[in-house]
Amino acid sequence: MSAAALTLSQARYVNKAFWRNPARAFFTFAFPLMFLVIFTSLLGNGTVHIGALAATESTYYVASMAAFGVITACFNNTAISTTFSRDGGILKRIDGTPLPHAVFFASRILHSMLVALLLVVITTAFGHIAYSAHVPSGATLLRFLVMLLVGSAAFCALGYAITAVIPNADAAAPVVNITILPLLFLSGIFIPFGNSTPGWILWVARVFPVRHFAAGLQAGYLGTPFHWSDVAVVAAWGIAGLLLSVRFFTWEPHK
Repeated sequence: MSAAALTLSQARYVNKAFWRNPARAFFTFAFPLMFLVIFTSLLGNGTVHIGALAATESTYYVASMAAFGVITACFNNTAISTTFSRDGGILKRIDGTPLPHAVFFASRILHSMLVALLLVVITTAFGHIAYSAHVPSGATLLRFLVMLLVGSAAFCALGYAITAVIPNADAAAPVVNITILPLLFLSGIFIPFGNSTPGWILWVARVFPVRHFAAGLQAGYLGTPFHWSDVAVVAAWGIAGLLLSVRFFTWEPHK
């Protein structure tokens, strides 16, 4: 069997395992929608000024929660589930099979990307129905999909990379949250960035991939300018995550 066929076969197995855990599947999709309803109910009546563009906060949060959902599905879930599999001895047993390591990672990244795509579709449909959010189309849709695919793959790679510093399964959620939550706030996911955002926050946001990923998705929803440099920054972080995973990823529990 070729590597591509083996990857697809393994991805189908991962997909079945995901959907056979209804609680996990439900909350993966419900979490960003719940946040969307909460933030739009509390803050969705105002207007966000991004350059010369004025957008309603409800529409802004549709884009932000789509980005948040992808990051949660690809980064958080990947890091936490992989750590639990490692500490449970599952990864050690997989490492003892003929399954190539590249196929193992590729199949799980492919599954996470499909989940991210489905999550964005659901969030977009909900936002369009409930808040009249714009649905990307034409060339905008193509650029939107490029950012979505690059971003989901990059955050999966970063999720695998961060497992190297997670000592055990009990520490997985705290380490992941302390890593990603500050960046979500500093990247305009939970609190909209306007023209009056402090300069130091914008500087921090430009360093990390979350802001660039969110900006790429916002271009599809809000009509803000799309910059290929945002895609390049997210891709660079993904490559860095991949290289760190290759170097430091372990198949056995940390001692």
